[in-house]
Amino acid sequence: MKPYYYLVVALLASTHFLSAQSIRTGLFDNILDVGNPAIPGETVYNATAQTYALTGSGANMWFDKDEFQFAYKKFQGDFVLRADVAFEGKGVDPHRKIGWTVRPTLSGNGKHVSAVLHGDGLTSFQYREEVGGQTISIDSVGSYAEVIQLERRGNLYLMSMARKGNPLRILHQMEMSFPDDVYAGLFICSHNPAVKETAIFSNVRIVKPAPQGLTPYREYIGSNLEVMDVETGHRKVIYQVKNPIQAPNWTLDGQALIFNSEGNLYRFDLGSGQPEKINLGPVKGNNNDHVLSFDGKVLGISANQPSGGGSVIYYAPIEGSDNPVQVTQESPSYLHGWSPDGKEVVYTARRNDVYNLYKKNIEGGKEVKLTDTPGLDDGSEYSPDGAYIYFNSNRTGTMQLWRMKPNGKRPEQLTFDEFNNWFPHISPDGSKIVFLSYLPEVPSGDHPFYKHVYLRVMDANGGEPKVIAYLYGGQGSINVPSWSPDSKKIAFVSNSVMD
Repeated sequence: MKPYYYLVVALLASTHFLSAQSIRTGLFDNILDVGNPAIPGETVYNATAQTYALTGSGANMWFDKDEFQFAYKKFQGDFVLRADVAFEGKGVDPHRKIGWTVRPTLSGNGKHVSAVLHGDGLTSFQYREEVGGQTISIDSVGSYAEVIQLERRGNLYLMSMARKGNPLRILHQMEMSFPDDVYAGLFICSHNPAVKETAIFSNVRIVKPAPQGLTPYREYIGSNLEVMDVETGHRKVIYQVKNPIQAPNWTLDGQALIFNSEGNLYRFDLGSGQPEKINLGPVKGNNNDHVLSFDGKVLGISANQPSGGGSVIYYAPIEGSDNPVQVTQESPSYLHGWSPDGKEVVYTARRNDVYNLYKKNIEGGKEVKLTDTPGLDDGSEYSPDGAYIYFNSNRTGTMQLWRMKPNGKRPEQLTFDEFNNWFPHISPDGSKIVFLSYLPEVPSGDHPFYKHVYLRVMDANGGEPKVIAYLYGGQGSINVPSWSPDSKKIAFVSNSVMD
């Protein structure tokens, strides 16, 4: 047996917020050369980039015996394993292999289910049903996958893959009778016992999904606060808590994020990694529709009225206030945007049992109805130049992105696909829209928690959307404007049950 080669890890400073725990920079508990390959492997974790470099040898992962380098963790129950994957260099053998593997034991001839990318671009769903038995492979030729996902739902295992920018496709699925306790993680095999190969795994995520029967809006799972470079797609988890946090947006100075948690708003300092509660006096029932004015000085808020009434809109200085100013009198009213001059708010409101979009001057007067359709209109947000209000609507059956003039005239549909698209957020430079996409099986008028969703980006004038993030989330992930001031990054929340 070869010695263990331990992950190179660094621990971030401990932070405390409600039930917060310090972020564990390495997701895996151990590494191991499974099957005793001739050349020892290693796994190096880059704590700054949150990436893993796996180097390994191994004659093969095939037939009745496997040899590979394995970075793993022990799991129970359902889980989702996802990562961006890439070989380093041209390599020696076209059938060098990387990916995810799930195994009841750490033996080289044991049962397993694996989602595999080969050096020549072949993707395969590989499995061994009996100890010492032959590996069976279901192949998809020439896929050249860049994102690999392996999901466990009871005894069902599903392999999904994608080229970056495209939605995931479920390529294969099958049932395997494994014990509840399994070892799961990343692997590399060089397919040549005399050669070492290296692969880089980024955006590595291990998700424990919400349990069956969870009561929405009453029961929650853990939250990851993430920041992503939109151009490269590289993501970093900057904060983790076991309780819900939702809807981060960026302060104009780029130094902090503001997010909601359990009815309160917090300012999260990006330098210290510490959240601080924002004082809003008696307004404590905040939902996740808080928005900063374009000049960064005023915080708009949707919250249940202290007297017990439904959601109305308030505003306060960004530093907080003992007495936020109430803007709307009728409820429910859900804030989504400011006009660029800071004089008006735009929002979704239910009036006469129909949800439409409205705007209102914060100094008073009557609200102005902007849309009048039988479906749901939501997510209204001004473009930085004030030329348009962007929003989402299911007036055509599915939830799609639209824009209109600030007076509600000339509505124009921007997306036309099978997904249900929510919350268009326009970059500060006015060039791009980032938004949330639910899979078609989610009802068009619903934006629930804890689903497989995509973050996508497109030109502000329309065009072909591109997936920039694959995540488990939904409600609360990106409900509010969340671009960094330089239009290069976004912040969002993903979810997982946390130990």
